[in-house]
Amino acid sequence: MSTENRYNRQTQLANFGQQAQDKLKQAKVLVIGAGGLGVPVLQYLTGMGVGTIGVMDGDIISLNNLHRQVLYAEQEIGRLKAEVAVTKLSRLNSEVQFKSYTHFLNTTNALQIIKEYDLVIDASDNFGTRYLVNDACVILNKPYIYGAVQQMEGHVSVFNYQGGPTYRCLYPTPPSANEIPDCNTAGVLGITPGIVGCQQALQAVKIITGVGEILSGYLQIFDFERNDQYKIKLKANPEYQNIKQLQKDYDTPSAPAGGKLEIEELYQWYTDAKPFYLVDVRELKEFNEEHLEGSHHFPLSTLAEHLDELPQNIPLVTICQIGGRSAKAATIITDALPNSTVYNVVGGLETWFDEVGEQFVIYPKQNA
Repeated sequence: MSTENRYNRQTQLANFGQQAQDKLKQAKVLVIGAGGLGVPVLQYLTGMGVGTIGVMDGDIISLNNLHRQVLYAEQEIGRLKAEVAVTKLSRLNSEVQFKSYTHFLNTTNALQIIKEYDLVIDASDNFGTRYLVNDACVILNKPYIYGAVQQMEGHVSVFNYQGGPTYRCLYPTPPSANEIPDCNTAGVLGITPGIVGCQQALQAVKIITGVGEILSGYLQIFDFERNDQYKIKLKANPEYQNIKQLQKDYDTPSAPAGGKLEIEELYQWYTDAKPFYLVDVRELKEFNEEHLEGSHHFPLSTLAEHLDELPQNIPLVTICQIGGRSAKAATIITDALPNSTVYNVVGGLETWFDEVGEQFVIYPKQNA
């Protein structure tokens, strides 16, 4: 397959050429978040030939993602976004090297992971991750490409680039809880994060190749409702340009989608034979009455004593009778094993019987 034919529409562009294409090939870009913003970023950077792309997201594909996260399909609901994204993007461009991270960024892994890349594109949807990305990029002197969507408005900027302002220069401290609702609360049109994500990808290409003006020192604001856009000039604050260490905590996600796994998604995992480790945290008497196929019994009362027995290379799924005990178990496991991907089954076995019936249910006493 000819590389020349693949990229000739952009290499023939004035002021771009083969030299810029070669720079893309040598670049290493980390994309944090493979959702509404991350999907267009990943698709276009892959198509354009960025040499190495890291895809970080600990979340799973849900039905309500699909109106804006158009890389995914209905049949992939319940699967890890980072895994599905890398599989599909590899088919788009076999010349690109991918590294998938099926967990969230946290204070333990941030510096180690980010140092391996030339720049970071933040396609996350929460303030904790944004501040963590910012501080890690300042410490490591990496450019940070920011994007966010709030209802009918989009924001894009480039932080920590050649002495320019940082994210904290714009927002010194996080907003208070519930001050700014996320898209789950406020809603979002499917196309708006796509537009913002494309702008983030464009800034990455400009930084890598040196072609065009870069949004360092400015916040670009898009008013999609009124078809308007404008820029706000930012002022650098030396205090925020000289961060030396990470905070102890950033209130970042520690389990996909709040650790929730709907019954329909778990059922899809079973029918697709997806690998996962089901942790039933009910008491022995309950477990012996009935349990789902493949369940591993770890009562909540003694779970903390057996955490070292849990695998960390596949998703861990906690389940109980109605969902309360398993939610506590998911928290215990997440705190003890921060690099694990942990889900709690919403509604537990009672909801399974209501929505699915007796499929994949085992009755030990009847089989004795």
